Order: sequence, then structure tokens, then C-alpha cells
Amino acid sequence: MRNEKGFTLIEMLIVLMVITILILITIPNVTKHNSMINNKGCSAFIKMVQSQVKAYEMEHGTIPTVQQLVDGKYIESNRCPNGKEIVITNEGDVLEGE
Repeated sequence: MRNEKGFTLIEMLIVLMVITILILITIPNVTKHNSMINNKGCSAFIKMVQSQVKAYEMEHGTIPTVQQLVDGKYIESNRCPNGKEIVITNEGDVLEGE
């Protein structure tokens, strides 16, 4: 018999098992961090919209609706990165809706 170099089937199965275990450990951590990043992005987006509400109010003299901000190109979207809509109260405060 010749001395052939290469991996045996058992060695390949062990390597695949180790890779699978590492992937199973990694995926839940990535999804947990993704939702945390989206929530922090939403709070930053709300602060940015709050400043745009103040800019609109200084230019037009009234507190805008979310649609007025979108139409006036003050903001591009009425949704946070986590998918929730934003709401502007009668006092001009910006809140995360549903």
C-alpha cells in the first residue's frame, strides 16, 4: 500500500463538528448585539429628529408633524432602525411609538 497523505473521514467529521459547535455559540451572541445596536440607533435617531423639530419650529413658527418633516426633507424616514415609528407630541417632544 502506498503512503497517501490526506485526511481520513473521521478527522473530517471531527473538524466539521467543531466548526458547527463554534457557529452555534456565535449566532446567538450576534443576534443579541444586533438588537442592542438597533435600540441605541433608535435613541440617536430620536435625538436627531428632536433637533429637526426645533429647526422646523424656528423656520415655520409651528411644531411639525412627522409627515411635515418627511415632506420638508428634514428627515428621510419616520421609523427607527428597530422598525418602530416615531411620534411628535403637541409640545414638540419626539417619542418612540409602536
